[in-house]
Amino acid sequence: MIIDNEHRASILSDALPYIQEYANKTVVVKYGGNAMTNERLKQAVMSDIVLLSLCGIRIVLVHGGGPEINAMLEKTGKESKFVNGLRYTDQETIDIVQMVLCGKVNKDLVALLHTHKGEAIGLCGLDDHMIEAEQLDPELGLVGEITKVNVKIINDVLNMGYIPVISTVAAGKDGTVYNINADTAAARIAAEMKAENLILLTDIKGLLEDKDDDTTLIHTVGVSEVPYLKKQGIVSGGMIPKIDCCVEAVRRGVKKANIIDGRIPHSILIELLTNEGAGTMIV
Repeated sequence: MIIDNEHRASILSDALPYIQEYANKTVVVKYGGNAMTNERLKQAVMSDIVLLSLCGIRIVLVHGGGPEINAMLEKTGKESKFVNGLRYTDQETIDIVQMVLCGKVNKDLVALLHTHKGEAIGLCGLDDHMIEAEQLDPELGLVGEITKVNVKIINDVLNMGYIPVISTVAAGKDGTVYNINADTAAARIAAEMKAENLILLTDIKGLLEDKDDDTTLIHTVGVSEVPYLKKQGIVSGGMIPKIDCCVEAVRRGVKKANIIDGRIPHSILIELLTNEGAGTMIV
């Protein structure tokens, strides 16, 4: 579709009130799913992040890396084991997780942001003990439950004009390294930073009344409605931990949390800079 200059100028003008609303505010984006593996979507997300940063919005990018971890485990002949949907993590696995997440995936994203003329610095939860954790469950091995988040280093990076790109491993008090769920980490970081918004990129349209019908999207959910929606089976399966993360973030002071479809190019811009928004908002 060809857009003439008048239409293009009108689009930019319409976005102005939203840019003003978010200027100098913090938005935490959890990046994962199909948007992280599809090259076209990856480029769209990176350009969105750079654009929002240049508009004066303090963007914090928190990422996962499940497919890359699985690929490396397969290369090394290490079989992935899951307990109740969570990866069992022994010492050999956490070494690979740390290498892949904090090394390859994190630095690849920093480099990709740079190709879009963005300035970014890669961090992980071990830096300055940003994320501290203890063992979640012995049956899961070195999977951690967050006990503390120190956002000083994140704010330092933002104040220097860089986009912090954060991989989610954590440190125990004794120096043990733990694997942390990226949704959970993003929610806690957003809460500690008193973020204006938490955005979770997913591979579904949002919360649906009927999981098989995209037209039944629920646009807004109040925290108090969530128990009822769980009882009705509307919040179920893999959506439960995502909704729980959003609820926790809002209860801890984040203004709103959004679950949006990362398969749609520029869905972050649609959410932040338009009246219609995208996906499901938890308030």
